[in-house]
Amino acid sequence: MVFKRLLGSGSGRKTDGIPLEADTLLPDEPVRPGEILRGEVVLRALHRDVRIRTVNARLVADVAPAAVTKSTTPDGNTDTGVTLAHFEVTSLFTIPKGEERRVPLRYRLKWETPVSEVRGLPLAGMRIGLYTEVDADGIADRTDVDTVRIETTPLHETLLDAFAAAGYTCHRAWVDPEYLPRTERQILYSRQGFHLAATDADRPRNLELYVHSNAVGAEIYLRRAALAEKDWWGKPPALRYVAAHHEIGHEDFEAKTRQWIDDVAALPDTAVDDRERVHYHLDSPRWWRDS
Repeated sequence: MVFKRLLGSGSGRKTDGIPLEADTLLPDEPVRPGEILRGEVVLRALHRDVRIRTVNARLVADVAPAAVTKSTTPDGNTDTGVTLAHFEVTSLFTIPKGEERRVPLRYRLKWETPVSEVRGLPLAGMRIGLYTEVDADGIADRTDVDTVRIETTPLHETLLDAFAAAGYTCHRAWVDPEYLPRTERQILYSRQGFHLAATDADRPRNLELYVHSNAVGAEIYLRRAALAEKDWWGKPPALRYVAAHHEIGHEDFEAKTRQWIDDVAALPDTAVDDRERVHYHLDSPRWWRDS
């Protein structure tokens, strides 16, 4: 995929014409959490020498389909979606007039990175994209969004298959700009949920599944669905389970998920807030601590 952007044309500065052209090239193939996202940024100086300060990339979930660049808005704040990573591609070099530079883009995705497709098929509700941000003399701009395909790990697929065998299909997924309570995390404000739905009247019709991956496996949270409620503590209680990557093919995940569903079915369908509350009486507002 190639997303070409002529930078420096709408910043309100005198630039002697559009000084820089930027192309972001990503292979049209999926990458998994824990693997390296690879690509290339092509920069061309059109009408004069251009001194590049930095080229950064921002990985964003739930980006708007039609991205708007910073230079075209008065306040420069056009971010949409949830930022998953912000990393440097390159810095401090000059492109002579009429020449181009090809800069490799390399970034290892954190294990917690949300996924956007399952076995080559798009996951409903998910869109993940990459902005390339250029800071150079006379330019402070970014490219249009470039779609990034992030596919499920084998553990994701095993879990979704096991729930499907139990009668629950994944209808859609989403990313909340919040963290999973009581978990270690590298992406501070991001959690991905999966909506699982069933037609069996004897079980909860709708469930929410959260898979918090790491290098060893995943922490798995399951609860009755409350899709309209965004506050973690405003939803029905969630149960936590763990699974390891190496258990695939050795553990009966279909039996496990059926037991997990039964466990959740036995819980109340109203919110239970079991946070530890700590009060500080220093003539200041009350503070809450999540244990």
